[in-house]
Amino acid sequence: MAQTTPNHTVTVSGWAAHDSSGKIVPYTFKRRENGVNDVTIKILYCGICHTDLHHVKNEWGITMYPVVPGHEIIGVITKVGSDVKGFKEGERVGVGCLAASCLDCEYCRTDQENYCEKLQFVYNGIFWDGSITYGGYSQIFVADYRYVVHIPENLSMDAAAPLLCAGITVFSALKDHGLVETPGRKIGVVGLGGLGHIAVKFGKAFGHHVTVISTSPSKESEAKDRLGADDFIVSSNPKQLQAAKRSLDFILDTVSAEHAILPILEMLKINGTLFIVGAPDKPFQLPAFPLIFGKRSVKGGIIGGMKETQEMMDVCGKYNITSDIELITPDRINEALDRLAKNDVRYRFVIDIAATSSN
Repeated sequence: MAQTTPNHTVTVSGWAAHDSSGKIVPYTFKRRENGVNDVTIKILYCGICHTDLHHVKNEWGITMYPVVPGHEIIGVITKVGSDVKGFKEGERVGVGCLAASCLDCEYCRTDQENYCEKLQFVYNGIFWDGSITYGGYSQIFVADYRYVVHIPENLSMDAAAPLLCAGITVFSALKDHGLVETPGRKIGVVGLGGLGHIAVKFGKAFGHHVTVISTSPSKESEAKDRLGADDFIVSSNPKQLQAAKRSLDFILDTVSAEHAILPILEMLKINGTLFIVGAPDKPFQLPAFPLIFGKRSVKGGIIGGMKETQEMMDVCGKYNITSDIELITPDRINEALDRLAKNDVRYRFVIDIAATSSN
């Protein structure tokens, strides 16, 4: 394992954290030369995910410093390798969480690279050549074309960036349950944040009755009036929870903070499914009775494979779905991370990589 190899000759400007203080500072490093299967991308925008916050502060104990975060990368191709298929210079493209997988296991062969045991991420991972991967808080990115997707021309590039993580995460969960193709179901979305607000948009676009479940009564008008949710339940209100028992076919739980899932399970109909995409630090307390007396299921998932990610992007192009964002300049990354830690964003920060400063 090494930060670079002799093939890493391309000097790149970016932004990195060097210790668990999590402070992001300008950082110059080397990327690999564009290989036969690679595309080089001039990064225009990069979303800030809560995962970035965990990594810069080493909250999961796995960070390899210096770490250049960012896995919601949008840009334009500037160079194409000789064996690359389906991409050409000048095209708008995106790179999400995946940098590499084995390409040969049953999951890679069935377009589920995101579940490959040898999966490596676009930052804080180990690439095939043994180098540490650096993410999208930088001006240039080199990616194997098999982990790149096209961005529909009608989508705003900055607001499309969070789709590469938040978007595919909720889309994959809905598709897994047949909710992309089959309308008319009653679905719940727990949490109205970066993932939750996109889930609401998808749910309405796909023809479902959408209920937002939140701890914040103040979000009701936002959920209904701006995002189009049909109902809103305050998760601390016993009367509302009681009224909602056995009313939902499917619930998508996007919350990463510690919370009880008993009242959520009881809102599911018989045979209903609770799909977890949030990652609380502490384990869930999973009560048996709501499961065995309701024939209910609990499952989870992480992002999606590359074929599914491209499908998600195309669907977003069809319905004109993007994330609601706050665009920032690179000199405001630390401020954005501090605000993200306090959930003070509606609903996703995106870095304008080419901008020099907020002044």
